[in-house]
Amino acid sequence: MNKRFYFRFFFILLVLFLFFATFYSLPYYVSKPGMAKELEPIIEVENGYEEEGSFMLTTIRMGKANIYSYLLAKVSDYQEIYPLDAVRAEEETEEEYNVRQLHLMATSKLAAIEVAYKKAGIPIDYKFNGVYVLNVVEGMPADGKLVAGDHIFKIDGKEFKSSEEFINYVSDKSAGDEITLTYKRDDKEGEAIIKVEPFPDDKTRVGVGIGLVDDKELIVDPSVEINSEEIGGPSAGFMFSLEIYNQLVEEDLTRGYQIAGTGTIEPAGIIGRIGGIEQKIVAADKAGAEIFFAPNEEGAADSNYKAAIKTAKDIGTKMKIVPVDTFDEAIDYLENLEPKKK
Repeated sequence: MNKRFYFRFFFILLVLFLFFATFYSLPYYVSKPGMAKELEPIIEVENGYEEEGSFMLTTIRMGKANIYSYLLAKVSDYQEIYPLDAVRAEEETEEEYNVRQLHLMATSKLAAIEVAYKKAGIPIDYKFNGVYVLNVVEGMPADGKLVAGDHIFKIDGKEFKSSEEFINYVSDKSAGDEITLTYKRDDKEGEAIIKVEPFPDDKTRVGVGIGLVDDKELIVDPSVEINSEEIGGPSAGFMFSLEIYNQLVEEDLTRGYQIAGTGTIEPAGIIGRIGGIEQKIVAADKAGAEIFFAPNEEGAADSNYKAAIKTAKDIGTKMKIVPVDTFDEAIDYLENLEPKKK
């Protein structure tokens, strides 16, 4: 009887521990290798050219740590643990972090389109649609009236032509003045009447207390659609630009290879550093990539490229790691690549 009692007691304790370990959040994030995903089904240039090989974006999986995932990351290769302040900005909520990541992705799409179309010699027009709220400063006038993700498109009933114009309009107000912001939230239009107040850390400046990013649209012909779903962050920008350009030009730059990579992209074509390069190498290798583009950062001692080379050696992959600093460098490499033998 005692043995049964102790067995049941132990079993109940175990169930409670597993439940607690799964649902109790720790002040950390855990990242692990994600996936390498072909871009041709994601990106569609109107009447674009087809390719024999493929370009692939690489991802990492990032999530709040619970006891179970924290302990697993401690004993697993290529899983990393980060404190909250290494991932989220100071006082940034989880919702604001997710909104920021999605808007960083949106910005990277625009830069990728701009780089690819300019390289192909195709004109681009711009249309400004307002600004998105990235975060709301606690204790400032917008707190409780606006939330991350709100799309502001009018101020005092007037449209504005840039985020700079929006900021200047608010900055010209005096403390205590009221402004009316017209916004959309979940496809519903609303208005917020907000007083302008000095910033706590700089009494010489006034505002409502929001971080923002442009809602800018590029108008191109042929048109292009990028369906990135819920993938966030800017690290796919460079690979987006390669896929878009490859559909714009007749020559197939994949040369029949499976080509993965990562890196931010600026409108000037500069490829930037990203986080989690080691985990992305693992993801690309598992997906069968033969070539991997890694940001070279002009040969910096701690560059993404050097970390990628080390990881590739550690896991014994045959994947070729190629350093790149600019979009033009990547195109030059691909144009001189021998076609894959069938």
